[in-house]
Amino acid sequence: MHNDRDPLLSQRSALILLLGVLVGIGAGTVTALGDADPATAVLTGASACGAGIIFFNATIA
Repeated sequence: MHNDRDPLLSQRSALILLLGVLVGIGAGTVTALGDADPATAVLTGASACGAGIIFFNATIA
């Protein structure tokens, strides 16, 4: 049995993904609170998450 203790993600990758997910949750929540239907809120949150990941990947060195 191979017992490697290497992390699956680096700290930088984990931070970028965390921030992207937080941006997506925030955008989806604001959209849902603005009387949009749930599908629109989910799509808005998912696209904001993707855009946030791209932004934070370019920003965080």
